[in-house]
Amino acid sequence: MKKSDKQKRERTPLWRNPRLRYGSFSVLVICLLIGALVALNFAMTALEKKNGWRVDYSFNAVTTQSETTLDVLAQLEHPVHIYALYTKGQEDAQLLELLDRYAAASDLVTWEQTDASLNPGLLTKFRGTTSDETVSNDSLIVYCEDTNRWRILSPLDFLSLSLNYDEGQYEIAGLKYESELTSAIVYVTRETIPRVCILQGHGELDESGTSTLKTLLESNNFSVEYISLLDSDTELTSDDLLMILSPVRDLMDTELTKITEFIGKGGNILFTCDYTDPVEDMPNYSALLRSYGINPLKGIVVASEEESDTYYDNVRINLIPTMQSTDMTLDLVQSNADTLLLTGCRAFETPEESDQNLDVSVLLTSGYKAYLRDLSTGNLSLSQEADDAIGPFALALQCRRVTTDGYISKAVVLGCSTLLTSSQVQAMTDAQEFIVTTVQYLANGAAIDLGIMAKTAVRPQLSVRATTLGSVILVTLPLLVVAVAIAVLLPRRRK
Repeated sequence: MKKSDKQKRERTPLWRNPRLRYGSFSVLVICLLIGALVALNFAMTALEKKNGWRVDYSFNAVTTQSETTLDVLAQLEHPVHIYALYTKGQEDAQLLELLDRYAAASDLVTWEQTDASLNPGLLTKFRGTTSDETVSNDSLIVYCEDTNRWRILSPLDFLSLSLNYDEGQYEIAGLKYESELTSAIVYVTRETIPRVCILQGHGELDESGTSTLKTLLESNNFSVEYISLLDSDTELTSDDLLMILSPVRDLMDTELTKITEFIGKGGNILFTCDYTDPVEDMPNYSALLRSYGINPLKGIVVASEEESDTYYDNVRINLIPTMQSTDMTLDLVQSNADTLLLTGCRAFETPEESDQNLDVSVLLTSGYKAYLRDLSTGNLSLSQEADDAIGPFALALQCRRVTTDGYISKAVVLGCSTLLTSSQVQAMTDAQEFIVTTVQYLANGAAIDLGIMAKTAVRPQLSVRATTLGSVILVTLPLLVVAVAIAVLLPRRRK
């Protein structure tokens, strides 16, 4: 071989070498290159998943975490493991991507996907939770081994519903992936959980009647128990919140003694007192109310036709009360979260001037021209009579008393229980915010209000302004392709 040919071959670029362009060597190089690209893809995917590098381009940023969640994850002290119960191929991709981001944000959060039907041990291990929900596919189990506490999240927990007034039915309005996940993590990792005790045994609202209330409280990191004070094993501590919800039979002396001891140590109570409750026939219960300066009035509050903004849907016992600014409700009033609906409401005597041992404030008031109809006389007409008392009436009270031992006991009384029990009322109004605020106040601020907003579930409709950029791109891209084609083909034609 001539020296010049050898030098010419040495100067030939690698990609023009015939050995590379033809034969088994080229196949080997291509396979190695493809293998390297596949390995690089797997490596980058693993790093992207581990570090949460994937950018959320969804219209509602459903997998993007808020600063609140990042703060919660940064302050975690106990490891949390999440079981995503999904059959292969039927996963909720958005939810699993969000779980990746939680795991990337904290080394204490881990998760795995498993099929409940293939892992019966989960059904046994997490059976008997305080929640009414059961373990099934399409659910999440958020579990903390250190506290041995867990929460089961079903698909419905991740949906925010709103009432369509035209159709008269609920519609999906938002996605609550982040708020439910973060709330569950807070719940399972807390050292202690504030307890709400709902009294039973006197015809009060029972478990079925308070299921909506229980769900709301549990989602805000309270535990809910139904208790009987006739049970010798039942003990109330000053950290508990006692709820006495519309009883129709009187307290026994032994029960009143236990409640009095509970109050004396700084225990707090939430009362509801519907207009149908026979309060005048329950002396022990009446005495308990009077100890807080609460004096129920007989009858049902009816709004005046002249004050159309004080009732709803032309039904004058569907009251829209005015929320007063107190230390409990000030934030609600200032943020305009003060719209409530009270259906069939009792009134209370307007409190006199407070003293150093008892302070009673009005929370909710009726319209100035509302009147009080006493239906116990047998006259069931809601039309105003000459001797009917005229408003405004106190529809809810906030009480604070100093006990003989120097403790402070607080109470709130509502003249209508539907505020707590009706899911429709809670969907239409700011009832949930009011309930959570009230319970937090009575539980001495023990709960954590995360305030994570639901993400929009339905993509907003396009507006004229929103289509402008798309129209420009739609016209510009074809013109750009034509310009490039002309720039390439025109010189060739001249050759």
